[in-house]
Amino acid sequence: MTSAVRLSTLILLSCLAAPAGAQTEHSFTIGRVKYSGGGDWYSNPRSLPELLAFVRRETLIDVAPTEETVELTSDKLFTVPYLYLNGHGNIVLSNDEILRLRRYLLGGGFLHADDNYGMDRAFRREIARVFPDRELVELPFDHPVYRTHFDFPNGLPKIHEHDGKPPQGFAILDDAGRVMVFYSYESDLGDGWEPESVHNDPPEKRLAALRMGTNLLAYALMR
Repeated sequence: MTSAVRLSTLILLSCLAAPAGAQTEHSFTIGRVKYSGGGDWYSNPRSLPELLAFVRRETLIDVAPTEETVELTSDKLFTVPYLYLNGHGNIVLSNDEILRLRRYLLGGGFLHADDNYGMDRAFRREIARVFPDRELVELPFDHPVYRTHFDFPNGLPKIHEHDGKPPQGFAILDDAGRVMVFYSYESDLGDGWEPESVHNDPPEKRLAALRMGTNLLAYALMR
C-alpha cells in the first residue's frame, strides 16, 4: 500500500471510528484506563498528548489533542474506540469491570497495555480474568501491527533498558484473528512518547516510540 493510499484509508476510517452518539469535535481519541489496586494508572502524564500531536503531524487521522480518563464502570467506556493502560504496579479490576471490558473488546474496542516496568504480573492476572479462554500470544515480526504505517521489521522497538530482556509484543486475538489487546512488554513506549527533557531519551529512540504508537492507532482504526 502506498503512503498516499494508506493515509486516504486512515482518513476515511477515522471518520467512521467514533461510536454512534459520541459527541466530540474529533473523530478519534484515546481513553486512559483508570484502575484500582494501587498502581499508577496516571504515569507518564505528558505521553499521550505528545503521541497524539505526532499522529496529527505525521498522518491525517483526526485525533483529539488530549486523552480521556476512562473508568471501566463508566458509560464513557463505549464512546472511545481505543484504550490505553499503563503503570508500574498493581492492577485490580472488579467483576463488573472485567465483564464490561470483555464486552467492550468483543464489541470491536481495542486495548493497548503498556508495561512501564512492574505491572506485568498484575496485568497478566487481570487480562486472564477478562479472557480465560484466550491466551496472550507473541506476534510475529511480519504482523500488520508492525507495518500498518511505519515499518518495524524487527518488531517492537526497545526504548528503555530494565533487565536485559528483549522487547516483546503480545496480543489477544478475536475469532477472526484480529488483535483486540496489544501488550507491549520490556519496551516502555510511554516513556519514549514523553517530551525529550523528561527521560533524556535519544531522538532516534523517541522517534521509534512515537512511530510505533502511530502504528497501533492506525491498526486499531483499520480493524
